Amino acid sequence: MSGFKDFILRGNVVDLAVGVVIGGAFGGVVTAFTKDLITPLIAALVGKPDFSAIIYEVNGTKFPVGDFLNAVVAFLLVAAAIYYIIILPLAAADARLKKPELPAPPSTKTCPECISEVPVAAKRCAHCTSALAA
Repeated sequence: MSGFKDFILRGNVVDLAVGVVIGGAFGGVVTAFTKDLITPLIAALVGKPDFSAIIYEVNGTKFPVGDFLNAVVAFLLVAAAIYYIIILPLAAADARLKKPELPAPPSTKTCPECISEVPVAAKRCAHCTSALAA
């Protein structure tokens, strides 16, 4: 039982549980946004965006293709809303806050006599044995 308790109280499991709960709540917000704001806007521009009336029937079996199209449109609307409302602003904020990386100092230098690459700390060239400047 103590192993289970340790597993449940580990940070990763608790963080995951919180993420799932917040994700579910956020999914509801985004779904309401697309259903109540975006879909009516599309309906105002191009007519009613409802494909549920599209049904194919083969040998008495109904294939409600329109319901599938409605689900695809809803998915695309939710994905676009998440991308433009969450992902792009966070990426822009991250880019502004990120410090530029400094280039690493060189680990080699060029011998002036034989133009070979030698370690920076070397006092003599390993190839031509000439003395190197510090």
